[in-house]
Amino acid sequence: MAGFIHSRLKASTPPQLRLRISPKAETILRGGHPWLFADSLRETNRDGRTGELAVIYDRKDCFLGIGLFDPASPIRVRMLHAGKPVKLDRAWWSKHLAQTLERRSTLFDKQTTGYRLCNGESDGWPGFIIDRYDSTLVLKLYTAAWFPRLDEIASLLHEQIPHERIVLRLSRNIQATAQTAGLADGQIFRGTPLHDPVVFLESGLRFEADVLRGQKTGFFLDQRENRKLVESHARGRHVLNAFSFSGGFSLYAARGGARSVTDLDISAHALESSRKNFALNPSVTKCPHEFVKADAFEWLKEGPPFDLVILDPPSLAKKESERDGAIQAYGRLASCGIHRLRPDGILVAASCSAHVSASEFFDIIRNAAQESGRKFQELHITSHPPDHPATFPEANYLKCIHLGF
Repeated sequence: MAGFIHSRLKASTPPQLRLRISPKAETILRGGHPWLFADSLRETNRDGRTGELAVIYDRKDCFLGIGLFDPASPIRVRMLHAGKPVKLDRAWWSKHLAQTLERRSTLFDKQTTGYRLCNGESDGWPGFIIDRYDSTLVLKLYTAAWFPRLDEIASLLHEQIPHERIVLRLSRNIQATAQTAGLADGQIFRGTPLHDPVVFLESGLRFEADVLRGQKTGFFLDQRENRKLVESHARGRHVLNAFSFSGGFSLYAARGGARSVTDLDISAHALESSRKNFALNPSVTKCPHEFVKADAFEWLKEGPPFDLVILDPPSLAKKESERDGAIQAYGRLASCGIHRLRPDGILVAASCSAHVSASEFFDIIRNAAQESGRKFQELHITSHPPDHPATFPEANYLKCIHLGF
């Protein structure tokens, strides 16, 4: 009888999901790209479930890699491992996490307690982000394929990273699916409750992050290096921070010796967040600062002159169909920003639109500078900071150029 029950249990366990892909997809996968789209699949041994491991084979039945299967996404498989066959057991996951954390081990000192611990595909964790804000960890998921593994991941995080809580953030496209799994955007997945924004350090400045409801995971950690550059150029200058959000650039400019700082944003909530961040840093409040609630595109047309203008808008092209409009908008912004500059001024222009390439964006800003008729020089060109690596084309979204006039 026992043998009969064992046989039934064994028979009920589905075989491992096996996929074969198109020749083109084989080439792309061997080149290191982490995504397999639905139209690249050619053969499968059965229907796959959300979050299970899919083993990928080539036309000759040779192992190519293992990834997370997501039947509801155009990105049908997000690769975890490629190359030689390997067993993705708890030991593998533990080592995988340890290696990811090790890459950040020498990047920051005690003056910075807010940074990215895991940057998705570029760290080998496709569709999975971990940001640290002091003792709070924020997991941002872009695929429901991670839902079945959250308990295991939380256990590994508990073993390897001291923290008080884990906050779960979800991209909009998976929030409905999350409800069926008992998950919700902004929930405390593990640890102590949280009702207020988290305060963390960045280069010695104190900031608050609304990790439960704020944009991204609560703060724009990826602009840290550009904020430092602004600080180095701010002394004695009147600074405009357009699309200021929570005032990150403004606080660095104030600490750098700016004569005044103006925050410009259409969101009253964003400006209030900037006020709170200034209040958290009494040493920089000696710098006169003004908060202007207005549409930056309109206000810049007739605004007063400044010595340093920062243009860091939200993504203007969230999809390919918005690309042409974004290119025109970046040009208008740059032109208006340059016209607001006094002689010997500096323009800092950034883009987080992945659908506009770095070369295209830089050409837009250079063209605007040339059309202004003013002499200029390129001071800095920057991209992703070291805790936000980008190892494949679609991951390259951030670019920034600093021009002196």
